[in-house]
Amino acid sequence: MKLKLSILSLFVALVGIISFIFLVVAIGTDFWYIIDASKLEKFGNYSDPLSSHSGLWRTCRFKSKCFPLTNPFWHGNISFTDSQKQLLNMHGTFVILLPLSLILMIFGGMTGFVSILARAYLLLLLTGTLFLFGALVTLIGISVYIAYSAAALKEALCLSGKTFLEGIDIKFGWSLALAWISFIAEMLTGTAFLLAARVVGLKRRWEQTI
Repeated sequence: MKLKLSILSLFVALVGIISFIFLVVAIGTDFWYIIDASKLEKFGNYSDPLSSHSGLWRTCRFKSKCFPLTNPFWHGNISFTDSQKQLLNMHGTFVILLPLSLILMIFGGMTGFVSILARAYLLLLLTGTLFLFGALVTLIGISVYIAYSAAALKEALCLSGKTFLEGIDIKFGWSLALAWISFIAEMLTGTAFLLAARVVGLKRRWEQTI
């Protein structure tokens, strides 16, 4: 029983650290969404690069500087359409949820460290629930970002027409992949803490029966 709990403790520490680091890197990098217009740039005469990659906070031109994301629909006092308002709300949602998941992991890490040292059943249970809730927040944030990207592409097509996509390759980048890995690791961490709580609970019942 003691050996099993030690293995679980090592597992939650390793996977929890991986989850935290991967989400930090994902949030801090700018390869969530990639627009590759190299075909147009190769055969066309463009003074500025058309290809770009973007993160949660800014967008970058390849071989050029990065710029903070700003409201693309702001033109004086012109009112927004419903689809534009939806895009702005979705953007505000995922830029809040993903950092919130990091905060939950920090609290989970602190309570998890104490609960493992103290072999505290309720604290282990709380930590597991906290990590699973954080994983849910991460999942919602990623899902909203994917929906936002699809809605933004649809809005761009409405404004520019279908010729907008000719010669342009649009795809998600490795930053989003890191966020998915972080979500999976966060789920495993929460599940492992709940399993550790079960091991501690069974040990207490066994000691009480002796």
